[in-house]
Amino acid sequence: MSAMGRGTPARSSTADREIVISRVIDAPRELVFEAFTEVRHLSRWWGPEGFTTSTRSFEFRVGGEWDFVMHGPDGTDYAEWISWTEIAPPERIAALHGESRGDPNAFESVLTFEPDGAATRIEMRTVFRTRELRDEAVEKYHAIEGGRQTLSNLAAYVGEIVRKGGEV
Repeated sequence: MSAMGRGTPARSSTADREIVISRVIDAPRELVFEAFTEVRHLSRWWGPEGFTTSTRSFEFRVGGEWDFVMHGPDGTDYAEWISWTEIAPPERIAALHGESRGDPNAFESVLTFEPDGAATRIEMRTVFRTRELRDEAVEKYHAIEGGRQTLSNLAAYVGEIVRKGGEV
């Protein structure tokens, strides 16, 4: 029995520095995972509503990087960089995400893909180095709403693939 008592979940030691967003997507886990691992898919759905993504380089492997630019609906460009730290198909992806390699404010993200009947429950858990960085991401960059919109775009994208019988 934990110190928190029976039936009371233990609080994460990073809870004050993290954002957790989840969604059930009506598509098989393998397809949802694939949509995160191939640039031909990512460029079609990644980002919040109104954003587009241009990839400069992409190598999906542990230690590989995705160097890209998100183009905001107002014309603002946001340089982004992701390096994958763990890949366990089709269950889990972990990555370091920042504006560029060596970004001192880069954050860790873990994506899990769990079967939910014929659907997939995806969870994005993002852990920032400090609570202040998390708060800035929420307040200045609307990270929670942006994450929800990104997963909504993913759901619509893979839903279209399912409706077309698996064709991309």
